[in-house]
Amino acid sequence: MGDAARILADEGRRFTYADYKAWELDEGERFELINGTAYALAAPNDSHQAILVELTTQLVNYLRGRPCKVRPAPYDVRLFYTEDESDDTVVQPDISVICDEKKRGPEGCRGAPDLVAEILSPSNTADEYIRKFNLYIKAGVREYWILAQKSKTVQAFVLQNNAYMGTVYDSGATLPSAAIEGLVVRLGDVFSDLA
Repeated sequence: MGDAARILADEGRRFTYADYKAWELDEGERFELINGTAYALAAPNDSHQAILVELTTQLVNYLRGRPCKVRPAPYDVRLFYTEDESDDTVVQPDISVICDEKKRGPEGCRGAPDLVAEILSPSNTADEYIRKFNLYIKAGVREYWILAQKSKTVQAFVLQNNAYMGTVYDSGATLPSAAIEGLVVRLGDVFSDLA
């Protein structure tokens, strides 16, 4: 039995970051660890990647020379970082923007990014986004964007008083960031490669 099959078959087992980093996975295999439970990640489709590339490009271009850094997946985000590696949640958002240099460790992000963007794909489930939505609130992610391929919309959530307040933007809009001062994303360009 390969490592991936063993990990998923080990139901009821609670994993830590120390376990997670010891897994020997095949090329392209990826997992997230949420509250100690391992979840396999499917490979993204072409539309997902087109959105990812354009959004990453806009973010990188705006943030060049500034303290905030853009990290696209695969990139480990240890939302509830502990030095002893006993933390049990490691996610791989499609895009993370981290402004605090102390949170950028050699293994990935240590704590909550300032901005997280996730792109919905046919392989993603609503449960996955509900799980992450609540995790991001608890961890203190200041801004969370969910980009939908099918409807070409973005749900943008801003953390206020320990809850997310959301606004929906369509593909003809510009999306201003609440977490990154002055950042405005052109959504027409983000969704331009979609049929």
